Amino acid sequence: MARHVEIPIVYLAGLAQGFALVTLPAASSLLTSPRGYAFTRAEYGALFVPMVAGAIAASAAGGLLAFRWGLKRLFLAGVSLDVLAMALVALSAAFLGRHALSYATLLGAMLLLGFGFGATLTALNSLAPGFFPERSETALTALHTLLGTGTALAPLFVSAAVGRGWWWIPALVAVVLLVLALAGATQPLRIAQPAPLPAGGPLGFLRNISARLWAFLALVLLYGVAETLFGNWAILFLHGDRNFSARSAGLALAAFWAMVTVGRLVIAIASVWLAPRWFYRALPLLLVAAFLLVPGAATPAAAIAAFGFSGLACSAFLPLSVGFAEEQFPRLAELMGGEMIAAYMVGYGIASFAVGALVHSGAARLGNLYSDASLLGAVMAVLAFFLTKFPKREP
Repeated sequence: MARHVEIPIVYLAGLAQGFALVTLPAASSLLTSPRGYAFTRAEYGALFVPMVAGAIAASAAGGLLAFRWGLKRLFLAGVSLDVLAMALVALSAAFLGRHALSYATLLGAMLLLGFGFGATLTALNSLAPGFFPERSETALTALHTLLGTGTALAPLFVSAAVGRGWWWIPALVAVVLLVLALAGATQPLRIAQPAPLPAGGPLGFLRNISARLWAFLALVLLYGVAETLFGNWAILFLHGDRNFSARSAGLALAAFWAMVTVGRLVIAIASVWLAPRWFYRALPLLLVAAFLLVPGAATPAAAIAAFGFSGLACSAFLPLSVGFAEEQFPRLAELMGGEMIAAYMVGYGIASFAVGALVHSGAARLGNLYSDASLLGAVMAVLAFFLTKFPKREP
């Protein structure tokens, strides 16, 4: 079949995946409200543990599965798991007031979403640049821009429909993903044959991980912590701690994800004139400023501006990390996407579960955690500088 059918399927799947990923964080005020699901903050944070475990497993194995299954089967498996996850999220609304049953339903949904996210994104990260081999960086940037657009749209939809009738949002996402899976099943979804597996399969890959590559993985892990502090805890901080309206908190979260998308586009265009390493070094410094700005936001407008700035600070850091790592380790390029996403999800899990436990126990307040996290940005700035100041290409 013609590429003009395959390409929209792949890019729309990226948009839908982004929406699915943020659907639950966007509903955090409903999940923790006594009139909603009535979860504690610790329970809310723990919801993401199965998702992180599933995403790490699927991302780490995704590159190897792509060689054995093919990208089409990996894509269809991931999207199908996403469909089941969103269906369970929608079903959970029927169990409002039944704490154990609703919580178990959402735990199952998040486990499936984790597997689906890891498998789908691994396939998309190969399919998109594979369709445009001469413009692979632009193709990948476009994919992540649509992924970011989905994450920006989710808070707007969910904040407008929070309540017992919110179930139609995850149900609609499930239907869209199902249509994309059925359409994808009719297409080849193939690219040029990737490079052969490193000798020894998974163990061969592990033997090739140098200290420099571990540094890239650690950097992406720290980024995962930073992004998740904004993405998963914004609404609970602004609505729960600062008593801003749910709509204002939702707008702040939407501003964060929107600026992540805008920042990626701007940096992709500006990289034509300015070397990407300068953006890579600057973004962690912006993160330091963002973590110091957010706790000081005293009005809804200031909060929206602060979280928008935070989105700009995050924006292109993850795609640039993957790009620099693949550039320095070309023999492992086919597997790098999955491994970097796995490292990112470890950071996501740390920020989701640990923050929930700390806040619930009273050991820390969200505002203080944002301020303290400025140290993360400083460490990221140092690592980013040295990894690009003295680049080493694998022999």
